[in-house]
Amino acid sequence: MEIRSVFDQKFAPYGRVHEGYELSGLLAAMDVIPLPEEGTAYRPSIPELEALPVFCQFEGSAYGGMPVQLGMCWGRNTKLNCLEYHRDSEFNVGTEDFILLLAKQEEIENGALDTAKAKVFRVPAGVLVEVYATTLHYAPCHTDEAKGFRVAVALPRGTNTARPELEPSAGDDRLLWARNKWLLAHPESAEAKQGAYVGLDGENIDIKDQI
Repeated sequence: MEIRSVFDQKFAPYGRVHEGYELSGLLAAMDVIPLPEEGTAYRPSIPELEALPVFCQFEGSAYGGMPVQLGMCWGRNTKLNCLEYHRDSEFNVGTEDFILLLAKQEEIENGALDTAKAKVFRVPAGVLVEVYATTLHYAPCHTDEAKGFRVAVALPRGTNTARPELEPSAGDDRLLWARNKWLLAHPESAEAKQGAYVGLDGENIDIKDQI
């Protein structure tokens, strides 16, 4: 699969690059958080990050005054495994270059998505990207195994926390995996084994031989 830059025009349907945010303090605070021994870690809200001045920019400039949270996904990963979407855009910035595997919500057919539709984009270190609400995404991939990845994740507050208790009855209820998080899992993924909706057909993409 071709790995394109987020500055490539082909990224435009999936998201866009943002400028004007004061990110140096955020990147420095993220950089001291140790990588997990294996796999990835995620925390939707990290108080030390939310105490930084840029948090007010996310609340005001990114989300227009909505309550937001600032957390992080970090570790090592080269596989697709799942794709998720929210009802809102997500903002990401990394301390190192990282890679996003993306698809479009409208490419889901009869409750499933062919993984061959996924596109691969590289985000340079320190570049803030918005991933649109209609863009399917999941855990970033590293570009250097020794360094792993540390990626900030800004979302409306409460997103990716405990799943609301409800019986599937309408819309995308069967895909709801956490609050404001609808998930399609690949059959090989750990999430599928935990009961997530299996909605990815085809290869579980692994980019380890392309980085």
